[in-house]
Amino acid sequence: MTVVSRAFQAVPNRAGLVVGIIPCGEDPAVPKSGYPNPYVELAIMTHLPLSGASGTDALSRNHINVLSSDVLIALPGGAGTASEVALALRYRRPIAAYLDDRSDIPELPASVPVLATLIEVEEFVRCHLSAA
Repeated sequence: MTVVSRAFQAVPNRAGLVVGIIPCGEDPAVPKSGYPNPYVELAIMTHLPLSGASGTDALSRNHINVLSSDVLIALPGGAGTASEVALALRYRRPIAAYLDDRSDIPELPASVPVLATLIEVEEFVRCHLSAA
């Protein structure tokens, strides 16, 4: 997500901020090591420590990531990405994946459309935002 944060922050005249939902470390008052990335402009600290393979657990920040989103676009990733996809489906949030190959996200459900171009991503987002 650092690459995405950096890229969005670099967009001239952009609308919006780079927001980070921050997991805690062992101490709920201290962010998990490596968080937030240096491009986050609005860090939302949480008391939630779990991520990755535990991303669907009740103590994962992924619930906030998904429930605070109107539309989700999944990028290539591992267990954390797969858990966010699972939560998007559970919470009935519109989700698509921007990938070269379905295998870029482990066990990506067949119900998640794979988009091949940025134009398709933009159309997907616009379609679902106009319906919201």
